[in-house]
Amino acid sequence: MAGVNTIKRGGSRFYIDPDDGAIKVPGVTSVVGMLPKDFLTFWAAKEAAEAAVTNWDIISQLIKRDEQGAIDYLKGAHRRKTRAASDLGSAAHDYFERLARGETVHDRHVHIDVRQHVRWFREFLDEVQPEFLHLEETVWSDAHQYAGSFDAIAKVDGEVVVLDWKTSKAVYDSVALQLSAYRYADRIIKAADGENVPVPEMAGGAVLHVRPEGWQFVPVECGPAVFDAFKALRQVFDWEATGKKRVVGKPIARGGETETGTQRRAA
Repeated sequence: MAGVNTIKRGGSRFYIDPDDGAIKVPGVTSVVGMLPKDFLTFWAAKEAAEAAVTNWDIISQLIKRDEQGAIDYLKGAHRRKTRAASDLGSAAHDYFERLARGETVHDRHVHIDVRQHVRWFREFLDEVQPEFLHLEETVWSDAHQYAGSFDAIAKVDGEVVVLDWKTSKAVYDSVALQLSAYRYADRIIKAADGENVPVPEMAGGAVLHVRPEGWQFVPVECGPAVFDAFKALRQVFDWEATGKKRVVGKPIARGGETETGTQRRAA
């Protein structure tokens, strides 16, 4: 299937307008990424400390041979964990999409790490009976200049809702911002042929949270007030990308000592 092309720049993902390659807009997750993340500093430190304690025999030997290598190994502990979780989530999402499309998935072909996830997704389909209207498509906002890829738009109990599959440890509140962006975008660009269709009116959003031990279907508030918060983050994204680079000018007057501390000490 053809899809909307994306590129990575400065750690952010941008979607390229299929009709005009010169137009690039930030992805929904990159905009939501403007939220403060102070907790990640402590989490990364914890992962490094746990890696040192758990693998101390190996680390202590590595320090003797390659001190910088040991430092780099511990510095990368949080990235390795994030990458492993991302790989598992991607594999599970692939199976979820296939099952949602009605494809047959044989358990013997499913990787053991996500076999339980697949089992619970099947149970979700049987219990909730969603009627899928759109799966794994791209939304585009002309009004607010962003784009993003959603998991599903479906009818559940007669109401149209935007859905997101999550395999993370918990359902985090930032998902509300993500779902609101999908809900209030202007159009869907279909992956099969690039056709533009309007985003349907929706009653709300929900997350299917799938873990190895089970699943839960969680409603998420993603109405106008939440979308206002997303739009504020969209402005912050522009500030971080370009706005802050133009606000501090060159000095128009100067006084006092102009020597640096290093120059004074040298003298």
